Formats: sequence, C-alpha cells, structure tokens
Amino acid sequence: MTTPRAAHRRQAVATQAVLSKVPQVTAVFWVVKILTTGMGETTSDYLARTLGPIPAVGSAGLLLLAALFAQARARRYVPAVYWAAVVMVSVFGTMAADVAHVALGVPYAASTVAFAVALALVFLLWHRLEGTLAVETVAGGRREVLYWCAVMATFALGTAVGDLTAATLGWGYLPSGLLFAALIALPALAHRFSGLSPVLTFWWAYVLTRPLGACFADWAGVSRDRGGLDLGTGPVSLVLAVIIVLAVAWLSATELRARRALG
Repeated sequence: MTTPRAAHRRQAVATQAVLSKVPQVTAVFWVVKILTTGMGETTSDYLARTLGPIPAVGSAGLLLLAALFAQARARRYVPAVYWAAVVMVSVFGTMAADVAHVALGVPYAASTVAFAVALALVFLLWHRLEGTLAVETVAGGRREVLYWCAVMATFALGTAVGDLTAATLGWGYLPSGLLFAALIALPALAHRFSGLSPVLTFWWAYVLTRPLGACFADWAGVSRDRGGLDLGTGPVSLVLAVIIVLAVAWLSATELRARRALG
C-alpha cells in the first residue's frame, strides 16, 4: 500500500525531473553516455585525419558552441538537444587532449594530472557557490554553466587517462577497456555496501565512462598492428551515431509520455 509520504516523495522527484535540464540517472543514461564517448573518440580521429587537425578542431569548436547555446536556450531537458551537446563535448574534449599531446608535445601523464586539477577546481568552485554537486539540481543559470564545465573537464581527463594506459603504458585498447569496465563497477559497489555518497560515486563513474567507451571504440576501429579489429574509425563512428540516434529517439518518446502523465 502506498503511503501519503511515499506518494509525496515520488511526486517531488517527478517534479524535480521536469524542472531539471539534465536527464535522470538510469541504466539507459549510462549506456548512451558510454556510446557518446566511443563515438567522440573515433569521430575525432576520423575528422582530424580527413580534414586536418586545425580545420577539425575549428569545426568541432563551432559545433560545440552551437550545441551548448541550444542547450542553454532550452527551458527544460530535451533529449535530442542535451545529447547533441554531450556528443560535441566528447568530440571536442578528445581533440583537446590529443592536440595537447600531438601538437604541443604534452605527455599523457602530464595532461592527466592537468585535467584532473582542472576538474577538481571546477568541483570546488561549484560546491562553494552552490553547496552541492548533485546533477538533478541543474536547472539553468550558473549551476548549468558549472555543470558543463565539469562535463568538458571529465571528457578531457578521461581521454588522457585512456590514452595513458593504452598508448603510453602500452597496455593496448582491449585490455585498457576491460580494466575500465571493472573500475566503473566500483562506484556502484561502494555506494551499495559502504554508503559512499551518491554524488561522489556518480562523478567517479562519469569520468570512467570516457576511457571505457573510447578504448573499446578504438579497439574496434584501429588497425590490427595497433591491436585493433581494423573496422575503420569512420564506419565505427557511423554505427555508433545510428545507435545513439535510435536511443535518443526512444528517450524522447519516453520523456514525452512522462510529461503527459504529469499533466
């Protein structure tokens, strides 16, 4: 039997979901997030090789600004708008880490530390100004700006970490992907059995989705002499894009039904 208190709590959660500009954290959220990281990795590589590094970075930067502008203009969570922004953050974040390494000669170990410090500073500022890092409270304004700064920092950090293990340490893409698949399970286990903060476990897992998806995408796309399946970064990017579009279409339909149910 549903108590009035339980019904009120569910209504409060539903109302908060309507006001928030980011999706609820569900299993589907994590699946789509990992898909976007893989697509960002292979798309970045494909564009850099096809267009050249400078045109690729410039084009990705402009598309990222357009996607973030559309997200900022939205009054609520719109799956197509939100995930388009995440995809562009993934592509541009990958390029930022790769440019730092290839063009500027920054070792992945150094960029890993630099991006980790940048993320920590964003979190520190966010918590100091807002008092929480909970994503369900992101409903626009300053909090949304801080959220996207954190998201961009996690993508850059995750890219550097994945390349550090796969390339610099020489572990390869598949072993690195399996490593991150194991590590990403730790936050859920820590939350379940030790009571670790759900906000901390969320961001822990969020950072790890980047190297997890990127390592498996690279493994599928790169040549066999680099330890991959040699499917090509272009085809892998296209397949991931189609899956993401289908998933976002399903999320859009689900979101519409939920809002109609709330009246």
